[in-house]
Amino acid sequence: MCDHDHAGPSQPAGRRPTIVAVCGKGGAGKTSISAAIVRTLLEDPARRVLAIDADPAVGLASALGVEVTRTVDDIRTDLIGHMARDKGRSTRELLSNLDYEVFEAVRERGNLAFLAIGRPERKGCYCQVNDLLRDIIADLAESFDAVVIDGEAGIEQVNRRVMERVTHLVAVSDASARGMNVVRTIGSVANSAVQYERTGLILNRIRGEEELRSLAIPQEPPFLGWVPEDEAVREADIGGRSLLDLPGSRFTDAVRECLGRMGVCGAHS
Repeated sequence: MCDHDHAGPSQPAGRRPTIVAVCGKGGAGKTSISAAIVRTLLEDPARRVLAIDADPAVGLASALGVEVTRTVDDIRTDLIGHMARDKGRSTRELLSNLDYEVFEAVRERGNLAFLAIGRPERKGCYCQVNDLLRDIIADLAESFDAVVIDGEAGIEQVNRRVMERVTHLVAVSDASARGMNVVRTIGSVANSAVQYERTGLILNRIRGEEELRSLAIPQEPPFLGWVPEDEAVREADIGGRSLLDLPGSRFTDAVRECLGRMGVCGAHS
């Protein structure tokens, strides 16, 4: 990955990026699904994709083979520290370079760009800083054809820390009762937690049709399909290898089919 001081050319006027936010219980394979969505979108060589890791565990970086050196929350923490120490400098002056610092934190390789949100280290309300950072990320997203956000289990975190509007909200669960309960919660609070156009559920690590029939699948979000357990993906996770480098498999095919059912642009390309 190479560092760049800008995010590339802007979208043509009137064109909006496809923004896919992925959420679900930790351990359900949400990050692997996010990486597979990125991989699917990159199958179109003309499409520029921004991957945003909004999970404090920063697992998407490893899944995409990205080395993270600075996160948005690092920038936020440094700025708040400067605001506390540099009483002689105006808040406007301190905020003036914030967009540049966010762009500097973006890592780019070919048509893929990556930004890590990180783990918030300071508690308290710094609304001006938080709102400005969210606006900068939303402006950055406009430079891309598609954005994939690997979020935390709670989708309200996507709104608070990344952006208030997405086009596609994907809930991910494994076969566990806890995973299904998280998905039900997502389905019940989605309308108030984040603005979206379409939503759907992907069941991950399913061992076949027989297991699928035994599950009490929530009615909301709408069921998109299931993804099989994949030993190659599991080994890549264990070894810290990028899922972008794996050969095609039933896993990636199944994710592509789910995206197609959801109407994500060019999922079948």
